[in-house]
Amino acid sequence: MARWSEAELDRIGNAEELQLASERTDGSLRPYVTMWVVRVGDDLYVRSAYGRDNPWYRRARASGVGRIRAGGVERDVTFADPTPGMHAAIDHAYHTKYDRYGPKIVGSVTGPGADAVTVRLVPRNDED
Repeated sequence: MARWSEAELDRIGNAEELQLASERTDGSLRPYVTMWVVRVGDDLYVRSAYGRDNPWYRRARASGVGRIRAGGVERDVTFADPTPGMHAAIDHAYHTKYDRYGPKIVGSVTGPGADAVTVRLVPRNDED
């Protein structure tokens, strides 16, 4: 399994926003969607601000793969479940990085319902 390099983790984790595109069944990419990204340890996470019905989230979960761009890094990724037991740490990372935008907007990606719409970004090898 591929791993993020420390440089990639730093660059993506420090980026203000991430662009994510899920892959269609024919292998082409859907248009990129811009969202927040956080780093927790050696993992990168995104969350759907509008729950399971958000179109990017539904498409990403259905395809399971896509591409991300952030901090000058572009990588093919797998959209995976969050690491178990990480909900509080991911919430903390979102609050630390984005609280300056106010409780209403940060609240859309934190709290009890956010765990269910959390996606862990896992880098893919070319052969994946």
